[in-house]
Amino acid sequence: MKSIKLPGLTTCIILDLLGMASYLLPVLGETFDFIWAPISGILFFYLFGMKKFGMIGGIISIIEEISPGFDIIPTFTIAWIVRKNSLDKQMVKKITD
Repeated sequence: MKSIKLPGLTTCIILDLLGMASYLLPVLGETFDFIWAPISGILFFYLFGMKKFGMIGGIISIIEEISPGFDIIPTFTIAWIVRKNSLDKQMVKKITD
C-alpha cells in the first residue's frame, strides 16, 4: 500500500488563519495576498504530496488567495479532511481485505 502524506491538522489551521489575516489589514491586505498566494501554493504542494492532489490543491490555493473575498475558505483544513477521509477509507479496506 502506498503511503499518503498527511500534514498535521494544527499546521493546516494555522496556515488557513495566516491566509485569512489579510482581512485584518484592510489597505495592505490585497498586497499580502499576492505575496502569500504563491507561498501558500508551494506549501500546499509540499505538505500534501507532490503528485496530483498536491499540485491541483496548490493551484486552487493560489487562485483562492488572489481572488478577492475568497480568503475565508479554509483550503488547507478542507484538504486535510479530504485526505484524512481517504486515508481512513484505505485503512478500512486494507483491514477488511
